Amino acid sequence: MRQFLKAYLLMIKTGDRIPSIPIKLVTAEGVSDADSAAVLGQGKVVLFGVPGAFTPTCDTSHLPGFVANASKFAALGAARIVCATVNDHFVTKAWGERSEALGKVDFIADAHATLAEALGLEKSFADLGKRYLRFAMVIEDGVVRDLFVQDVAGVTVSGAPAVLLALEARNGA
Repeated sequence: MRQFLKAYLLMIKTGDRIPSIPIKLVTAEGVSDADSAAVLGQGKVVLFGVPGAFTPTCDTSHLPGFVANASKFAALGAARIVCATVNDHFVTKAWGERSEALGKVDFIADAHATLAEALGLEKSFADLGKRYLRFAMVIEDGVVRDLFVQDVAGVTVSGAPAVLLALEARNGA
């Protein structure tokens, strides 16, 4: 219970600003060094995090929903969709290419889980080390407006349909 409470207290919340952390940004144009606050701090951004590139649920359920609905997110005012993963930029880029997500979704390659820890959205796995909790959030001008943390297996509250519903509700659609 104490560990859960500690993690909850350290987790980013609605109304909090996105921290400034050095990251590798993977886009259709390539890989670059960037800052999380700069990447996520302009306009309306949908950020979602996955435990790992090419992992079964991330690859077949989580990422594809955001790719398939990219135009719907744009119509609801999202300037950018970003997927964060604790993988190096080579693996992240290969996953973006293979999934045909690049151009619709940008990626944060957070190989050392630095951003995951700063957000309080990391979990340690015995065999895999630190990974992101499965989550999604809507950020406006660097401030978290909605946060969806997956607390059960699968992709429900953190998937594209749930985030689209939240955006529609916020936009009065």
